[in-house]
Amino acid sequence: MMADFGEILRAVGDFGLFQKCLLAGLLLPTMVLPMHFYSVMFTHAGSFHHCNTDWILEVSPNLTAEEQLNLTLPQGQDGSFKSCEMFTPVDRDIESIRDYGINQTTDCTDGWVYDTSVYKSSIVSEFDLVCDKVNFVGVAQTVFMAGILFGSFIFGPLAESLGRKRAVQIPVVLMAISSVGSALSPNFYVYLAVQFIVGVSYGGYRVNCIILATEWIGMTKRTYPSALCQVFGGIGQSVLAGIAYFIRDWRTAQFVIASPWALVILYIWIIPESARWLLDRGRTEEAEKLILMAAAVNKQKIPDNIMEKVVNNKKGDRGTVRDLFTSPLLRKYFLIIVCSWFSLNLSYYCITLNVGEFGMDIFLTQLIFGLTEIPAQILCAWLMEVLGRKITVAIALLLGGFLSLLLLAVPQENAIAITVFATAGRLSMNMAGTICNVYVQELFPTSIRQTANGLGAMATRAAGMLSPILNMLAVFHRVIPILVYSGLCIFSGALCFLLPETRRKELPDSPEDLEINRDMNIRKNNRSSPDGGTQRSTKL
Repeated sequence: MMADFGEILRAVGDFGLFQKCLLAGLLLPTMVLPMHFYSVMFTHAGSFHHCNTDWILEVSPNLTAEEQLNLTLPQGQDGSFKSCEMFTPVDRDIESIRDYGINQTTDCTDGWVYDTSVYKSSIVSEFDLVCDKVNFVGVAQTVFMAGILFGSFIFGPLAESLGRKRAVQIPVVLMAISSVGSALSPNFYVYLAVQFIVGVSYGGYRVNCIILATEWIGMTKRTYPSALCQVFGGIGQSVLAGIAYFIRDWRTAQFVIASPWALVILYIWIIPESARWLLDRGRTEEAEKLILMAAAVNKQKIPDNIMEKVVNNKKGDRGTVRDLFTSPLLRKYFLIIVCSWFSLNLSYYCITLNVGEFGMDIFLTQLIFGLTEIPAQILCAWLMEVLGRKITVAIALLLGGFLSLLLLAVPQENAIAITVFATAGRLSMNMAGTICNVYVQELFPTSIRQTANGLGAMATRAAGMLSPILNMLAVFHRVIPILVYSGLCIFSGALCFLLPETRRKELPDSPEDLEINRDMNIRKNNRSSPDGGTQRSTKL
């Protein structure tokens, strides 16, 4: 069996130079990934537009821009020009039009004119996603999220068969190609297809990089991959705000976002496989070489008795999805984690994709989102070690749910207060997501860890896919989406109290290890009980 891998890691060095280099290589892409939300937050951003009415310039070419609009566009009750209607072109002279006006209106017949004061070019303006196509923006967001869902579904189980390394490398290659393809899209439908592939790559990489790093790191530093992944994500979000601010042409911005993947492709091939996974698959020779290499990089000498355990390791039973549901213990843990992941991601993406509706400058709001995540994730890592996983994730979900509910108590015109509560709620959700990333690795054995992680990630991506649709319900009442995602977070936060504490415990390598850990927790609780452990143990 492979129950002694923690001992092997301690001999190798559980967070030496080898692990730090591995972590650094895996973290660079996590900084670039948030930039791909540029497409769903900035290039999809609408701009003021109105019908193209240049027909009247053929009648009178010397009209000022103001005169042209007054003569050719109807106005709404608030005095603003309607964006999807125009007066029907007439065959009359300009004096007649000025004196009598035009009574009939029609839809835009010659396209639209867009305000370029904010964005020189965007998906909306280039592909005319306005008026009867205005909901296509939401479709594009949903397709991107669907790609992330599909990537989680494919690359989660793929990591169990092909290995963690391959399941990280393939998404990187796909991302590099599709990022460039996104910038070269000739029409909206090609853009949708490419964005789906970008989403697949996004989901595939995120679901595997943390697992690969964690399986090489000892128990005392196990929170680092998940927390640092979010820290680098916060840096990426801050850089995204700068890219969006300084580059107002969407195709140019997409090329800039795609450029770091060229660097990642150069080194991703030397990323080492998970020795824990190799041992679980019975590939002891490959695992032995990697363990010796890690020890050499960390300048550690491995005792002979440790290497004998590696050489004599037997192939473990390969876990399946069925194992998650036939075991009452695994089923309980899995359903609680899935519920939590779904709830926090629904809230996170609903708030993130709604960044342009808070009333503050969209670039400043995005910068605030990114910068605040960096100290929040450092705090999260500290709290996980001090308070443990269970208490921290429950508090983060409950707090995030209540902070989101407070958005309903703030007047919509108070942009600063809305941004403060939205940022605080989003940070709480992100912290909860970091803890869930750690929890899912510590709760499930190696044989099904990536399967559980992949299926759980599917729930998060399903939430991301549903978030644009939930935000659309605000047209009926702004309360609806906030009540839904806040309520789900509070409910799942309460459920997390049913999970066991996994802080500073070895990763389980088999379902039997999981049962042993649970029995040890029960005995520990019984010993600390003031009313006698024997009676409680009998009840359990």
